Amino acid sequence: MVIFLWGGPGQQDLWDPKPLAPTTLRSEFSPIATRVTGIQITDQLPNLARQADRFTIVRSVTHRDFEHGSAAYTALTGQPHPLPGTNTTARPDDFPTYGSVVTKLTPTSDPVPEFVVLGPVMHQGARPPLAGQNAGFLGPGFDALRVADDPASDSFDVEGIALQDGLSDRRLAGRQRLLASLDRRKQTLDNVQVKGMSKLYDRAFGLLGSMKLRRAFDLNGESDKLRDTYGRSQFGQTLLLARRLVQARVPLVTINWSKLNADQWDTHKNNYPRLRKLLPPFDRGLAAFLQDLDERGLLDSTLVVCLGEFGRTPKINEDAGRDHWPDCYSMVLAGGGIPGGRIYGASNRTASYPVRDDVAPWDIAATMYHLIGIDPSLHIINRQGQPRPVAQGQVISGLF
Repeated sequence: MVIFLWGGPGQQDLWDPKPLAPTTLRSEFSPIATRVTGIQITDQLPNLARQADRFTIVRSVTHRDFEHGSAAYTALTGQPHPLPGTNTTARPDDFPTYGSVVTKLTPTSDPVPEFVVLGPVMHQGARPPLAGQNAGFLGPGFDALRVADDPASDSFDVEGIALQDGLSDRRLAGRQRLLASLDRRKQTLDNVQVKGMSKLYDRAFGLLGSMKLRRAFDLNGESDKLRDTYGRSQFGQTLLLARRLVQARVPLVTINWSKLNADQWDTHKNNYPRLRKLLPPFDRGLAAFLQDLDERGLLDSTLVVCLGEFGRTPKINEDAGRDHWPDCYSMVLAGGGIPGGRIYGASNRTASYPVRDDVAPWDIAATMYHLIGIDPSLHIINRQGQPRPVAQGQVISGLF
């Protein structure tokens, strides 16, 4: 499972506090002790501090891309963008996002989608959708089932997973046979787009009427007490929905924090007032999610990766904000073979640069694939017929 914090949260204000840094650089927030002796995080994350034995913090992630678009592509695919430093948008030749690779290499036989994205499509301003969010050169048949609506809303409903009134299973089967006969007439059109749409149709028919899937998306099956524990924010209820999808054996779920709670993590201005709004629902929701997974016996078999595209500058700017900083930032991993209660890597006294065990996004990708049972050295074929390795980095064996 991938939790993507679009905009890039500051490492020094969340996971890597530096109380001994110069006053012009250190966070306004204070560090607090966690459940694990020797590990401190910001005082804005008290619930996660009590769950610190369930996750590992990596404090030494680094790359060189300062722009949201290309850096987000790297975070969501594990591949360096061919045009780093650009606010690029999605293209047919993009490398596929994590869930699309999982869909291609390890399809599920359960009546659930292989890949679900919870949260709206991410954009940089008024531009088209960001690169890194879709199946790229694998074609649309490997795209996610996307649920953009707010699960915290009373009107939340996932369309397209139930048969319309008056449409029987028999009529649905007839429509599927008709579509198959039309597709056979197009068999000379042997290209990725046609193949992708055929797979998309097959998956759609397979999901229609799936009681297992409908139940997974029905939050009314949860008690008010548990929903309150997660928090009634969009992020909290999205995580609760994600837990239900994990329980239903959906292979990969991605959560996009994109305008959740009417804000993002790009704190160029008013860094501390904005974080005081962002961090409470984040803290409450993620802490409840990790505890809930663990208590249900699901955490050991579920890899949780929480990251942004980069971190924030050590120095506060003239607008009382922090700017983009890919040279050093933090991320969190839990479950799926990752021991909890640990710190991996270290940054210098201002959280500006790694000083030990630096890792790159492509190393994270290799590690993720390794832990979910996919050989990172495997290749997939792009639109030009060229083999591409699913990950270019090295497995971070020191994490487990």
